[in-house]
Amino acid sequence: MPRKRKEGTRAPNGASSIYFGADGSWHGRVTVGVRDNGKPDRRHVRGKSEAEVTRKVRKLEQDRDAGTVRKPGRPWTVERWLTHWVENIAAPSVSENTIAGYRVAVRVHLIPGLGAHRLDRLEPEHVEKLMQKMQRAGSAPATAHQAYRTLRTALNEAVRRKHITENPVVIAKPPKLAEEEVEPYTVEEVQRLLTEASKQRNSARWAIALALGLRQSEALGLKWTDIDLDRGVLRVRRGRLRPKYEHGCATPSCGRYPGYCPQRRSVRPTTKDTKSRAGKRPIGLPGELVDILRRHSEKQDLERRIAGSLWQDEGWVFASEIGSALVPNTDYHRWKNLLRAANVRDGRLHDARHTAATALLLLGVPDRAVMGIMGWSSDQRHRYQHMIDPVLKDIASRIDRLFWEETDDGTEPSEKSD
Repeated sequence: MPRKRKEGTRAPNGASSIYFGADGSWHGRVTVGVRDNGKPDRRHVRGKSEAEVTRKVRKLEQDRDAGTVRKPGRPWTVERWLTHWVENIAAPSVSENTIAGYRVAVRVHLIPGLGAHRLDRLEPEHVEKLMQKMQRAGSAPATAHQAYRTLRTALNEAVRRKHITENPVVIAKPPKLAEEEVEPYTVEEVQRLLTEASKQRNSARWAIALALGLRQSEALGLKWTDIDLDRGVLRVRRGRLRPKYEHGCATPSCGRYPGYCPQRRSVRPTTKDTKSRAGKRPIGLPGELVDILRRHSEKQDLERRIAGSLWQDEGWVFASEIGSALVPNTDYHRWKNLLRAANVRDGRLHDARHTAATALLLLGVPDRAVMGIMGWSSDQRHRYQHMIDPVLKDIASRIDRLFWEETDDGTEPSEKSD
């Protein structure tokens, strides 16, 4: 219980106190902890009546006992906290792609929409109004949801550091996202795609996407050291990052976007190692896919000889004509061209991954093995992370029979030439 005292007297042993001041107001003081300099952190409240101050003092005592008192110091604004969080807390600990998304959400949407609010006075209604405003202005629901998730993550960290006592974003209703229907390609469509791909350069790129379900970043990040063709095993170890450039030209700049600057400089690594247990995984190779990769390797050796001194020997499985890493945007457009050439309905590059997952499930491959192949995370991922060779080979042979089985006339759906 707070102890009432006259103005100017001290509360014993840091106890809470309530008193009537010379300014005509009631005051309360509560010791809630210790400051960084070792001195007591004593908070002050005031009100027009003794009852009002008593309520405030008791609330402070409850927050102190629950460990939810905001840290001392100048209150954060939403803008100041988001700027500090994204550059000093998030940036050193998340991937390049993740921090790029955070920065866009913070700079383009969150700071203009909420930045002026004091962090400890941000309400769920402020967040909901911003989400509605974004969508009225033409932002896709997914964009609004990304901003919502970014703000929630940033304010969770503010709660953890006791800059605020609760996260209003958790209370706010998130933007509604329509569930995207997954429409994998049929076996007949896969066979047409593989047949058409066999006529093009880097045809193994699409065979791996459709049969094994590798993400684009995983496929483009493959090096020959990740593949053991004799054992028929491929290991996912890294992902290709989207390039980011800055101007390399002298001031004034060339006037183009950095990516089109003749002297552009890359400011982002080519790849990032896969850190999660689910992402870093072995995958068994179907026999036909082993043959495709062998032919692909022979063709790449020929390109190396033709390029001569221009060849950049970086070890990529899927490389440009001079051995450099493929650009994800170029890879995407080649996928679209393949769909048109094969006369197959338009779809996202990610639909190839859905196709592989569906094929594995249709083949009756055990759920845990499917999750291991696809790199899906789960609470039980440690149980199936290290799959033994017989399991890998069994799955590979099933995929082989599904996609590369002989047709009725005895011919194979995909040509043997790469």
